[in-house]
Amino acid sequence: QVQLLESGGGSVQAGGSLRLSCAASGYSRSPTCMAWFRQIPGKEREGVARIYLGSGITVYADSVKGRFTISQDNAKSTVYLQMNSLKPEDTAMYYCAAAFGVTACPSGTAAYFINWGQGTQVTVSS
Repeated sequence: QVQLLESGGGSVQAGGSLRLSCAASGYSRSPTCMAWFRQIPGKEREGVARIYLGSGITVYADSVKGRFTISQDNAKSTVYLQMNSLKPEDTAMYYCAAAFGVTACPSGTAAYFINWGQGTQVTVSS
């Protein structure tokens, strides 16, 4: 059974850092794209960062460029999101997602991601 398990969320003051982890298991074939999304209650899920698992190419939302870094550890089947210089507006539930095929990573659209984790809460106080 495919599973994405996130960890690493928590509460931090503005300017602080957190590292989220997403451990993937149960795949018979590797996804082509992994991503982090975030969501605030009442708002649409927003793409934060994604990584092409084959090439390692990364894409970031403008709001997090220069502050967040997505990376992969193939040996551990894990994707990370290093979040630095956190701001109160980064407060959200963060979700890890996986996709296959060639459309998900170029588009970044949530609909193309078929596997999702349960989410981990990140709270940044001012």
